[in-house]
Amino acid sequence: MPYIHESNEWPKFQWDQAQITEKLADVRHRQGRLLGRMEGLGFDLRNEAMLRTLTQDVVKSSEIEGEVLDTEQVRSSIARRLGIEIGALTPADRDVEGVVEMMLDATGNFHKPLTADRLFAWHASLFPTGRSGLSKIIVGAWRDDRNGAMQVVSGAMGRERVHYEAPCAGRLDAEMTAFLQWFDQKPKTDPVLKAALAHLWFVTIHPFEDGNGRITRAIADMALARSEGSAQRFYSMSAQIRHERNDYYNQLEATQKGDLDVSGWLDWFLGCLDRAFGGAEAVLASVFLKARFWEKHAQTPINDRQRNMLNRLLNGFEGKLTSSKWAKIAKCSSDTALRDINDLIENNILQKDAGGGRSTSYSLVEDAPPE
Repeated sequence: MPYIHESNEWPKFQWDQAQITEKLADVRHRQGRLLGRMEGLGFDLRNEAMLRTLTQDVVKSSEIEGEVLDTEQVRSSIARRLGIEIGALTPADRDVEGVVEMMLDATGNFHKPLTADRLFAWHASLFPTGRSGLSKIIVGAWRDDRNGAMQVVSGAMGRERVHYEAPCAGRLDAEMTAFLQWFDQKPKTDPVLKAALAHLWFVTIHPFEDGNGRITRAIADMALARSEGSAQRFYSMSAQIRHERNDYYNQLEATQKGDLDVSGWLDWFLGCLDRAFGGAEAVLASVFLKARFWEKHAQTPINDRQRNMLNRLLNGFEGKLTSSKWAKIAKCSSDTALRDINDLIENNILQKDAGGGRSTSYSLVEDAPPE
């Protein structure tokens, strides 16, 4: 079956305007309403919402590729780079710093041209050791064909299924030159549609030996930032794609094995973006909950260890909180951790979860809105 990039008309994408117009109008309207609502927040709440969104974006974009990053490391790295005060910072590993650096450059400097050198720098930041896992890869340059054709494959050894085969390495200079020239031209189509087309076009070229997915999503986020004229991010397309990962891959495969009519891809991308706006509402609700919590407990005696752990819980602590986890994270003794926890229980901030013994875990007391 021929791939989309093998068409004589590649990359002259086509789509059904009637199919896309109404959905695009709805998405643009909702996008404008969300941005207006976020701009109406106070400075601290807006920063908290943006920090949560960017953290989610970095973590979930990596999860799509099967890489799990430490959320607190990502959050701390972003906060430090943006100058947002969050208390004690968690030291971040090199791989975390690299992904954060790429994402913040893409969205924070959305107005700057996208060049090959900039993409090479992003790629080098993703792979600071020059390796992907245990394998040495070409870093900061287009891939070559020394290991054969670039294919997207799934399945066990001997039972592999080829989902897609990218253009050969000999085409990459011309392909990327055309893409980059198009990306920085004043859009002839709606900027949100341009984000969808950029996502599809770049991932179809697949110019790097590894990291194409994460760079693709950074480029799409950059295009969305251009569509809004703002570096502030209040929704995460990557988080929504992670939630819909199977549909995402299926839609990509169907499009890359189809003709140049990309109506199906644009329809899916706009729908995913619309659902990402819904995720922003959940982020906003969580930000308000956190703000109300600290307002209520402004006069409650809380030490630094307790404040740090409570913020982790309010930010969405993964797994169950136990005294041993508290001691490990706070770098204190088990006795100190238990005293901290019991003090918060007495103040009706924490509660014991069902169960007991060595498996005892704790969670925040569900609170009614302040009177």
